[in-house]
Amino acid sequence: MMNYQQTVDYLYQHLPMFTRVGAAALKNDLHNTLELCALLDNPQHKFKSIHIAGTNGKGSTSHMLAAVLQQAGYKTGLYTSPHLQDFRERIRVNGQLVPEEFVVEFTEQMQDAIAKIEPSFFELTVAMAFHYFALEQVDIAVIEVGLGGRLDSTNVITPELSVITNISYDHMHILGNTLPLIAAEKAGIIKPGVPVVIGETQQEVQPVFLEKAAAMQAPIHFADQEWLVQESKLSGSGLELGVVNKQQPEMKHIHLDLGGQYQEKNILSVLSALKILQLGGWEIPETAVQEGLSHVRKLTGLRGRWEVVSKHPLLVMDVGHNEAGIAEIMQQLRHTVYQKLHIVVGFVKDKAVDAVLPLFPVTASYYFCKAQIPRALDELTLMEMATAHGLKGHAYGTVQEALQAAKQHAHKEDLILVCGSFFVVAEAM
Repeated sequence: MMNYQQTVDYLYQHLPMFTRVGAAALKNDLHNTLELCALLDNPQHKFKSIHIAGTNGKGSTSHMLAAVLQQAGYKTGLYTSPHLQDFRERIRVNGQLVPEEFVVEFTEQMQDAIAKIEPSFFELTVAMAFHYFALEQVDIAVIEVGLGGRLDSTNVITPELSVITNISYDHMHILGNTLPLIAAEKAGIIKPGVPVVIGETQQEVQPVFLEKAAAMQAPIHFADQEWLVQESKLSGSGLELGVVNKQQPEMKHIHLDLGGQYQEKNILSVLSALKILQLGGWEIPETAVQEGLSHVRKLTGLRGRWEVVSKHPLLVMDVGHNEAGIAEIMQQLRHTVYQKLHIVVGFVKDKAVDAVLPLFPVTASYYFCKAQIPRALDELTLMEMATAHGLKGHAYGTVQEALQAAKQHAHKEDLILVCGSFFVVAEAM
């Protein structure tokens, strides 16, 4: 018998893992996932679910929905990826991490299947999550897509509702290099007759969603056409929002415990999704919506979204890592008061780093670093690319060294921002 740490090491070392090695780990069909699920008596059909795709915001949206459903009294599963500190963050029920013993026993039980099927790390993790949710008899599970949609391992469920937050450039080498091509992959989660919420109306991709929804006879809702944020202000480490449904003039006041004004977009997807669930017979009182949204972090364990780690100097970590994600972080900086800005940043090799670097302010001091994964971009290469865009700083071999240097150079009224990749934030934490 392996212990928990040995089990997780075994999973990392024996199964190809996209987050570590990149595209080489991807299988371009659902065959392995279906085969693993068949061995487990098809757990994906034993619980109700909500399926969430999109380029940015799908993690926050998943956690917000899970928090509200939990608060409404439903036993709620939550499957997300990647994790920041502990593998078990990927699989939760009512905010509680999947037990270590379950991970160990499941892996032991599946060893023959692993040898025969040779699944990727993600395929096995999806099967593990679905098996756990079925055994736990959850009332509903919120399932976040890993990458894309159509061929993502999670796409073996038939949910109550699908959500696609937005479309921007990310993983182009896999999903296609135009927004309509990327949207078509994400639209792959739209199922026959299952309502779908699209978070943002984007001219370039709207026809892709309308066409797919029509072909599937799936009712389609554009959240930003149903709701409007009329008031928004930062309060503490959260947001005070005044939101109006375009059908009813009455304003809904929401206190969200997540900072980051980019959450304004995600909240619209959440509200449209909740309305559809309510109309479908799910009992979600307004108090559960209010309570759930004001305690997302506590209820679900969400981290790394404009997360204020400490003050004086202000230390903020954000997992934003692609063009749209970084643009949102830069927008947030404009609403933040500080004297000097220090940015600890690292990327993975397959990101369009040259498209992202021009978004960064030239006035900040940079600490270029590299996460300890094979897929990470070398810190010296990054510094060279950044210098070409007028960004000045030094290179550090590890995230910890970069963060220490930033802390040494920062004064009490300064801001240290850690961003660029999930793995940089994970190591900084």
